[in-house]
Amino acid sequence: MQYPVITIDGPSGAGKGTLCLWLARQLGFHLLDSGALYRLSALAAKTLGVDDNDEDKVAEISKHLDVDFLPTDNGVAVMLSGSDVCALLRTEEVGMAASKVAAYPKVRQALVERQRNFASAPGLIADGRDMGTTIFPDADAKIFLTAGPETRAERRYQQLQSAGTAADYEQILADIRARDENDSNRAVSPLAPASDALVLDSSHLTIEEVCQQAMAYIESKGVK
Repeated sequence: MQYPVITIDGPSGAGKGTLCLWLARQLGFHLLDSGALYRLSALAAKTLGVDDNDEDKVAEISKHLDVDFLPTDNGVAVMLSGSDVCALLRTEEVGMAASKVAAYPKVRQALVERQRNFASAPGLIADGRDMGTTIFPDADAKIFLTAGPETRAERRYQQLQSAGTAADYEQILADIRARDENDSNRAVSPLAPASDALVLDSSHLTIEEVCQQAMAYIESKGVK
């Protein structure tokens, strides 16, 4: 049986996470944050005492990750084997290990299968960069949420400032432009809207307007 799948792709800082959380809560659907899976694979390997240089063993762990993304009033709780691991995922050690395992072809293939297995009743909201093009090409509704690099840099700058963290707007903007260039030109699953996706530019929209337009589109596709 096929369950409804809604994909939300786009660059970092466009508001995908906020939109996906809102949709998941409104529709009561499961949530997939694909960007967290490499960090989760690295963390799971570390927890199990597996050397992250062993591609085969890490790939096997990735294929069977016991992970859930739970919408809450304070954001998304990332649960690995029943434990909230949000804080652990943000550590430098896990980030470095994630970069290593993300380069393994066998891990990437294992995570393709694991991501597709998230589709279950009553439905799935899939957040990422290639959800509508590679992982769920037959999704019921596809949205590509974007915003200008300057807008995304300003949002990130304000976020860091609010958290009391020193921030350099020009450096953030340069980093975003470099990442956009890399993501759009990579050989495997480049960042690009699916041919049948709604492209939604959030540069001059409030989050409420983004959510309303997304929901109107989803309803027009017959997804409930």
